[in-house]
Amino acid sequence: MIQDLKRAGVQYLRILWCDNANIIRAKAAHVNMLRDGFEGVGISAAQQALPVMYDSVAQDSGLGPVGEIRLVPDWSTLKILPYAPGHAQVLGNMMLGENSWVHCPRDFLRTQIGRLVKHKLTVKAAFENEFFLLKENYEPADKTVFAMTSSMNQYREFFLDFTQSLEAQGLQPEYYYSEAGPGQQELSIRYSDALGAADNQIIFRETARGVAQKYNLVVSFLPKIIENAAGSGCHINLSLWQDEHNVLGDVSHATGISETGRYFIAGILHHLPALTALTIPTRNSFRRIRPHFWAGAFTAWGYENREAAIRVTRGKTGCSRFELKTADASANPYLALGAMLAAGLDGLENKLSLPDEVSTDPALLSEADRKANHVHVLPASLGEALEHLQKNQVLLDALGAVRAKAYIAVKKMEWEALKDIRLEDEVKMLAQRY
Repeated sequence: MIQDLKRAGVQYLRILWCDNANIIRAKAAHVNMLRDGFEGVGISAAQQALPVMYDSVAQDSGLGPVGEIRLVPDWSTLKILPYAPGHAQVLGNMMLGENSWVHCPRDFLRTQIGRLVKHKLTVKAAFENEFFLLKENYEPADKTVFAMTSSMNQYREFFLDFTQSLEAQGLQPEYYYSEAGPGQQELSIRYSDALGAADNQIIFRETARGVAQKYNLVVSFLPKIIENAAGSGCHINLSLWQDEHNVLGDVSHATGISETGRYFIAGILHHLPALTALTIPTRNSFRRIRPHFWAGAFTAWGYENREAAIRVTRGKTGCSRFELKTADASANPYLALGAMLAAGLDGLENKLSLPDEVSTDPALLSEADRKANHVHVLPASLGEALEHLQKNQVLLDALGAVRAKAYIAVKKMEWEALKDIRLEDEVKMLAQRY
């Protein structure tokens, strides 16, 4: 392997991890260090207790300056970086001795995938990213609106370079267009298995930012950049499979959704108030989650309903997939998708009932109609979402007591530090961290 990397001109291998604040971090090893028996790199256990603002350990996280874990490469994720000549990257698994460390986000997702397998189910998933192209002063790079071709002309070279870089790393771009906000873009990626989809989200974010630097642009996945313009989501698309067959659809049922699918979606809706602490986990996220913003501010589902938290897509055999709109790229993808699976599994195992479809904007329903249809407004802040998570035993059990303690401590620290921050200052602080 060392010789292959050297022949490709690689001098440094970045070993990546994604922390509880969803900052992508890495340590790099020179290729000459990658001899037989290479066991990865050491990092402080406190890395999973750092908030987004600065490198200071969150109190009550259970983690501190004592203790080290190994970041061990998953060689199946090795990529030579087309936007960073001389560098390659690999995703790391957090190990303590011979075992996965209890705080490892990738292991959390693997555990939920294993629970699905016990039901003879697998998942295919994709993270659907919106993001902003900004100037170096964080002003939007253009003033276009939805699907304007002038944006395609202006950023033709960037997107061609971005696309080629994604393809070189094994990702398949699908559809691209300018979104509704100034400088806002969307590029969708072909689905993968659950772990591969979360890995691809890390690769996508890293590649977008790496390529943008060549064009003197800043790519930001921060959900809300401009107060009165559209925010950026990262919809999590998901389908359930059994024996290579999509088992979400059932044309004989009035909903078009199979029994398995109805239970699974019901579980996500039921736990969504607490789930938001993992899928839209920043103070900035909740600037976007408002009625009439197509962001999924209500516990509702519907076919092609862009105001419902869960938007369902119909195929020839009924429901073909669904997407959680109440999600953005400030979320650690392993934790967000893993928690979604845990919520869906609870619906499946306890046969939770799917509420009726909402075929209109939920904000236009009366309070009585919302109550009758089990439609609720989602938390209005990260602080409120954390309160829901701390009371949700299903998600706490899935996370495990140790991981949940650290995660909640980090998010509480972020909430207390940023709850009163002005949007302008928030953008300056976080635009390049997400």
